[in-house]
Amino acid sequence: MSANTVRRRRWVFGLAMAGAAVSAVVAYATVPPPSSYPQSPQFRDGRFHNVVPRAESSLVEGVRVWADFLFNKPATTRPDRALPMLTVTRDAVLAAPDHSVWRLGHSSLLFKLNNKLWLTDPVFSERSSPVQWYGPKRFDAPPIAVDDLPPLEGVILSHDHFDHLDQATILALQGRVKHFLAPLGVGAILVEWGVPASKVQEFDWWDGTTIEGVRFVATPAQHFSGRGLNDSNRTLWSSWVIAGQDFKLFFSGDSGYFDGFKEIGKRYGPFDVTFIETGAYDKRWEYVHMLPDQVLKAFADLEGKWLFPIHNGTFDLAMHAWNDPMKRITALAAAKGVSLSTPMMGERMSLSAPATGSPWWRLTAQR
Repeated sequence: MSANTVRRRRWVFGLAMAGAAVSAVVAYATVPPPSSYPQSPQFRDGRFHNVVPRAESSLVEGVRVWADFLFNKPATTRPDRALPMLTVTRDAVLAAPDHSVWRLGHSSLLFKLNNKLWLTDPVFSERSSPVQWYGPKRFDAPPIAVDDLPPLEGVILSHDHFDHLDQATILALQGRVKHFLAPLGVGAILVEWGVPASKVQEFDWWDGTTIEGVRFVATPAQHFSGRGLNDSNRTLWSSWVIAGQDFKLFFSGDSGYFDGFKEIGKRYGPFDVTFIETGAYDKRWEYVHMLPDQVLKAFADLEGKWLFPIHNGTFDLAMHAWNDPMKRITALAAAKGVSLSTPMMGERMSLSAPATGSPWWRLTAQR
């Protein structure tokens, strides 16, 4: 491919993203004013805040980051071959033993807990974007279609970004879901979309509920929120503790590294399996997305037994090579003696007896 062709495609991408931004503004022009949450220690001045303030950055640096993201991405941010995965069927999920988990892509995990099904941050759309005609496109289709999923006890949401909260997926699922658990403000988005309010529960950090013998607690994270140009941090973001009589799990959502992991580990650890974001990182935005070495720090703080990396292998959301997250975390884990589980998309893993999985990021086939 010639240099001119590459430059031309980058400019087309940039113009399309600008069009997507305009579409987002139009889409959110009719959204009601955000709610106020004076009872939350995280909410002040009309917005939610992290415990650790973000360092000030210049407008110039922000423009440089966006310019690199739009025009200077290397070709290696997307695989040129199909990634290996196992097809998941409704019958297989229903017949699977209790305490199972399937990775369905990015941060979407399907859990079977006390013989009830739970889904985290479900995104089944082709693109992580406010519009489906442009934006980050999936590397491959999910291992199961959204319409083929069995009825779900609940959906657990970490925050409102498009790669974690997908309107089309929520609407496709909502008739077969009993409970939606969300941080403050995110549940209001679901209700605005038409999800019955009786199905939706919102939580501040350290609040939770128990459903069918499983305890769910929204725990702190260091991130941000927003789906348009005028709703920055109007909803809360969180990680989640998921605990039963004989298991303890941690789901990170999105987060930079911070001391909050130590407090979560102190209150709820040790965890049998920790599902921690390992991808879409960059030194310039480590405040909101951990670097691989910081993932191991968080794992240690949480008193984890097994590390299960998520938030990679599905969308092109950073400057690093698509397989860099898995290459780096496996090397770091091996050096530190950390038990790492890396099942391919669609591969069932036992939460009672986790397995190492396979190096699926190396086992690609020509498209």
